[in-house]
Amino acid sequence: MNLSQDTLLADKPISVLEHLSELRRRIIWCIASVVICFALSYHYSSRIYLFLARPLTYLLRQQGSEPQLIFTALTEAFFTYIKVSVFSAIFISIPVILFQIWLFINPALYPREKRIFRTLVVSAPLLFLTGAALAYFIVIPLAWRFFLSFQVSGSVVGANIELQAKVSEYLSLVMHIVMAFGFAFELPVVLSALCYFGIVQSSTLKNCRRHACVGSFALAAILTPPDVITQISLAIPLMILYEISIYSTKIIDNNRV
Repeated sequence: MNLSQDTLLADKPISVLEHLSELRRRIIWCIASVVICFALSYHYSSRIYLFLARPLTYLLRQQGSEPQLIFTALTEAFFTYIKVSVFSAIFISIPVILFQIWLFINPALYPREKRIFRTLVVSAPLLFLTGAALAYFIVIPLAWRFFLSFQVSGSVVGANIELQAKVSEYLSLVMHIVMAFGFAFELPVVLSALCYFGIVQSSTLKNCRRHACVGSFALAAILTPPDVITQISLAIPLMILYEISIYSTKIIDNNRV
């Protein structure tokens, strides 16, 4: 049987220094991606912030109020835009970072392992984006509507009780919810990777369904703000993702046999 030149090169062992050189190259690409995305994000930071604030401003206009977000410290708005830029840069760079990780580990994998890890690398950003989209388009509007219901007009109590949201606090809350949903949706990827390395099995996950149900609500209570809407909105998808994880780990177990 003849081996191609590419196969011979792939099987050729390399030294520790060559490993470190390759690792440095991949880290440089990751850092460069984040820096470039940060520069672009900072240029459009005000537009990005307005996009993040759109669920709140839309609901305020529906209620007949003029949307207004305030800052009380002189540097608050500037550092808020910096945070927006960092948040956007990391968010946009996730596919590039995962691709660089894949390029680093790819030569050390067998063909079957490459197929599995290629699937995980592609699924990770897609699941993160799905979780972030669910948080932004569905969960946040529902939560904001609930919180805004506590506003009271002066004709009822003799004084207005209305929202005066700070730009920094609003951004922190939105980032908290979006990141929580994004990382929580990585559950199938994490469990599939653990199954591949033999740490968990699909049968174990199947037998722990009841514990996973309780754990989903517990994790949702930790990751989200202390309100029922966001906690339930995260706990239910987590349970669905857990069922998907059972199916994906079963496929990995069957391929291992």
